[in-house]
Amino acid sequence: MEEKLQKLKDYLGEAADLYQVAALLGWDQQTQMPHGAAATRGQQMATLSALAHQKATRPEIGDLFEELLPWAQNLDHDSEEYRLITVSASDYDKATRVPSEFVAEESQITAMAHEAWAEARAKSDFSIFQPHLEQILELKKKYISFFPAADHPYDTLLDDFEPGMKTADVKTIFEALRPQQVELIQAIASQPQVDDSFMHLEYDEDKQWDFGVKVATAFGYDWNRGRQDKSTHPFTINFGMDDVRITTRFEKNLLGSALFSTMHETGHALYEQGVGHIWARTPLASGASLAIHESQSRMWENLVGRSLPFWEHFYPSLQASFPSQLGQVSLEKFYKGINKVERSLVRVEADEATYNLHVMLRLELEIAMIEGTVAVKDLPELWNTKMKDYLGLTPPNDAKGVLQDIHWSGGMIGYFSTYALGNLISVQLWEKFKTINPEIDDQMRNGDFSNLLSWLRVKIHQHGRKYQPQKLVERITGSKIDPAPYVQYLKTKYSAIYEL
Repeated sequence: MEEKLQKLKDYLGEAADLYQVAALLGWDQQTQMPHGAAATRGQQMATLSALAHQKATRPEIGDLFEELLPWAQNLDHDSEEYRLITVSASDYDKATRVPSEFVAEESQITAMAHEAWAEARAKSDFSIFQPHLEQILELKKKYISFFPAADHPYDTLLDDFEPGMKTADVKTIFEALRPQQVELIQAIASQPQVDDSFMHLEYDEDKQWDFGVKVATAFGYDWNRGRQDKSTHPFTINFGMDDVRITTRFEKNLLGSALFSTMHETGHALYEQGVGHIWARTPLASGASLAIHESQSRMWENLVGRSLPFWEHFYPSLQASFPSQLGQVSLEKFYKGINKVERSLVRVEADEATYNLHVMLRLELEIAMIEGTVAVKDLPELWNTKMKDYLGLTPPNDAKGVLQDIHWSGGMIGYFSTYALGNLISVQLWEKFKTINPEIDDQMRNGDFSNLLSWLRVKIHQHGRKYQPQKLVERITGSKIDPAPYVQYLKTKYSAIYEL
């Protein structure tokens, strides 16, 4: 069977290579490609994606699974061989349900949709993007039809990003979380607001870039296996575990935009760079799920990057880079300013207390679109109405409203709940880590993140997709995804900042 297992790895490796080359074209489209090349790039993406899909679903792989799966049942179910065979077989089953022609069509449509979204966002005109999103929505409904009926049609899409999670599970978690976060936000709103005016001065872009690089380096990002570029929406992408790239974006009068997006994407990249090389060129060479991935990015961005011990080390350096803006701003004032709780329009710039409400809003709209109770043309109005209901704000335009996120243009419907789930997991992991490393605050004061990264490497990163996400969380923390630690973390943090 060893020979057959190696043959399986060879087949999986061919498909992985093609998927990664297609991803490279996607990265280029968002960072370097001239806008006029969208149609040509769409065709290239369609060809490559279809070819990769054909390689990943070739009948010879199915024949190998017929022999390898019974053999694997006699192996240790925690072994690399067992997990490689069973996880890959599950992926193969899903992939073979989807025609290659559909994959090609979706790649071409989303390539064009990305350019339309970028233009629509720049012009704040949803009508430019609307027909593309309508096409994508029809594709998603068609995709769902390839699979057996689920408890809810959205389950099929959610499973692509969060394996094993059901729409009902997410709703239950959010229903428990929402009132507690709203109560906290209301309590904070009754207190005097902190001053963050210094965050909205003009900050030199090159100096912002240099400081972000310094932080990413301190976290442990390996620049020999990665790079950073600018993009309209920050993202992390990998073309193999030895080529993991991040992007950021700059707002001239908003220091936190590039600063915290760089921390966030570095968290994602550390995960990808830490996957064990045993999984190279296999379907397991990535994160366990999007929620687990978000737990890493949100941990480094918030639990580390917005903590007082972190800034006790880094603030003098930031002040030195921007003496006219921050020279007279005390550390305490800066710390409170970067943790200001304020109802805001843009998710990626939202504070920790309000962030999950942005996610819940999007989840409701996605489910409604899939159910057919919301038409794409009505999204801007519905978005604005829900923003008013959730956060008491009405976006002044589409760019700060329904067009602010890139995900729908890439066909990533089913994704958004993982952001909030990742927040919850991040605190569960953090609390567990502190029980075995209570000196983390002192380590951060010294700019030392090595113990944290080493622990994450051992407990999470090296395993790639070996474990189901809920099982991984339970394996490390002793419980499945639980909102209680996150709520307690928010209450403790903001009670100190706002004197609740």
